[in-house]
Amino acid sequence: MLGVITNNGKYLKVPSVVGKNTSEAIKILESQGFDVLIQDSVYTDTAKKGIVLKQIPEQSSTVKINRTVILTVNRVTLPLVDMPALQGKSLNFALEMLRRNHLSLGDTIFKPDFMRGSVIDQLFRGDKIASGTKLPWGSHVDLIVGGGLQEEAILVPDLVGMTYNEAKIILDENGIILGAVIPDNDVSDTASAYIWKQMPPKYNDQKEPVYIQPGQLLDLWLSVEMKTPIDSLKTVE
Repeated sequence: MLGVITNNGKYLKVPSVVGKNTSEAIKILESQGFDVLIQDSVYTDTAKKGIVLKQIPEQSSTVKINRTVILTVNRVTLPLVDMPALQGKSLNFALEMLRRNHLSLGDTIFKPDFMRGSVIDQLFRGDKIASGTKLPWGSHVDLIVGGGLQEEAILVPDLVGMTYNEAKIILDENGIILGAVIPDNDVSDTASAYIWKQMPPKYNDQKEPVYIQPGQLLDLWLSVEMKTPIDSLKTVE
């Protein structure tokens, strides 16, 4: 009776379920008298999601009936990985860090800056992303890289009277880096605040145009209401 209860002397060959969908693999094994245990779920981007990557015992092994087959499957959902800190790092080092963290390079945007060849900012889907932020495995990260300072100087744009958002677009288009932003005490929304002073200004004290090189800094002073600057060159009627 003991032999009947324990299925003594009854053996089965383990079928191969590697590469099969997990649900299908479980049905095959259970239909042939095996118990199934999913021991681990890992992720590899070279295999289909939800398939069996490994089985123990291996295929064609002869085992006793009711033996448990342990499966390792490829995850259906992408795991999350940490965004590394790439600012200030060389482009080659940044690429290696992305690879190590299972991320890939999207667009490379070169911007005039004295930090030639170094990462200035890291973006995900168009927005700046802080280091440590969780991203899906394999996500594309865009990098803004310093292209060095151009020798050709450009006229300082006149930003006084514009909103902060309007001015930021012009600065980005000209490769000028936003420096200090000094809001008045009553400014609560920087984006819609108005610029009443900038440094360097468009004209110097002698009313001569001021030039700036792409990659240099420009500071802004903000107020809630638009302040009209007094221009001594114009006659107020």
